[in-house]
Amino acid sequence: MNSPVTTAVLAAARAAKDAQPVLARLHRGAKDQLLLAMAEALVERAEEIVDANARDLAAADAAGIAPGLRDRLALDVARVEAISHQLRDAAALPDPIGEVIRGSVLDNGLELREVRVPMGVIGMVYEARPNVTVDAAGLALKAGSAVVLRGGSAALHSNTALIGVLRDVLVGRGLPADLIVGIDEHGRDGVDVLMRARGLVDVLIPRGGAGLIRRVVEHSRIPVIETGTGKTHVLIDASADLDQAVDIVANAKLQRVGVCNALETLLVHRDIAEEALPRIAVPLAEAGVRLHADETAAALLTAAGAAAEVVPATAEDWDTEYLALELAVAVVADLDAALDHIRAHSTGHTESILTRDLTSQQRFLVEVDSAVVMANASTRFSDGGEFGFGAEIGISTQKLHARGPMGLREITASKWLMVGQGHVRP
Repeated sequence: MNSPVTTAVLAAARAAKDAQPVLARLHRGAKDQLLLAMAEALVERAEEIVDANARDLAAADAAGIAPGLRDRLALDVARVEAISHQLRDAAALPDPIGEVIRGSVLDNGLELREVRVPMGVIGMVYEARPNVTVDAAGLALKAGSAVVLRGGSAALHSNTALIGVLRDVLVGRGLPADLIVGIDEHGRDGVDVLMRARGLVDVLIPRGGAGLIRRVVEHSRIPVIETGTGKTHVLIDASADLDQAVDIVANAKLQRVGVCNALETLLVHRDIAEEALPRIAVPLAEAGVRLHADETAAALLTAAGAAAEVVPATAEDWDTEYLALELAVAVVADLDAALDHIRAHSTGHTESILTRDLTSQQRFLVEVDSAVVMANASTRFSDGGEFGFGAEIGISTQKLHARGPMGLREITASKWLMVGQGHVRP
């Protein structure tokens, strides 16, 4: 006999599946107007959303949430307006549905085309990031799919308010509210049920910490697009422009510490380390960053009288996604040593080299096996919005179907269309 949670979650997933075909009848203009109406409604009801978020923040503060995670959870009117702009950006993007991927007329006269089609129902499992609620819903609708959202108990009131606004817009435009459904109220048990909803949900996308992603990947019966944790690296090569390096490292680490493209490990070539480390440490120290330094880096920072707090790095530091004012720092002998370190400890998300040596740059870009590999740029650019995708539904670190920031095209499927004139196979 099904439990109440099982019954409720499966009913929500079935409602989304039953609602989805309506989207197939909507042309691009109708979908875009829907997203614009949702953006306007979010702004109009921003105070209501912020009030709901305040309840989540109060609970988070009482639980002693880390500052970086609190920042991801927090909403104010300006952030709600920024979230609404993601919907406007998505509305401005070309509609991928119906796009011809490839096609030909066969020798026998049959017309053959592969076209983009909606995925169907997309399930999203994520943690304490209310903006993902809107991004996922908006991108899914633009790509012709319904969406089932589980954003975690820490953001329960925020997500409920946001989903309520979006569903009200759907109803107001004569569309099924169940194109967007939330299951936060059912907790972890609800996630377990969702992972077993094969036949109702077409793909599941986990977005969050390593534990959540591993749990979904290992236990889901639904196909999963894995989004990885962001153990990102920056290498300051021997030929790096140090003025640029100071700015890039500060931006990569400090702009938003609680996001997956924030810098977590800094590698410095030994030929430039004595000059580079004290300079790099200045803005980090001012922001209160604790440096988990290897023996060489710690000695250089101490000798230079750097004001930053320095603690000895442990083996765990090279594999930790801090999402906080913490940074692992190591001095490497050369480019090969840096590449070896990244191969051993990267999660395959984003890595960047700061260099003026074109040979080193090219080797890094070619040999580093991550979803996004950069030269002379902050890891903070590893983002669907910065790539021109509008909003993103996540950053995939796997290699099948999609890799890197996932925008509209990455959340579509395809089908083959064949048109004949009474053809029979001989």
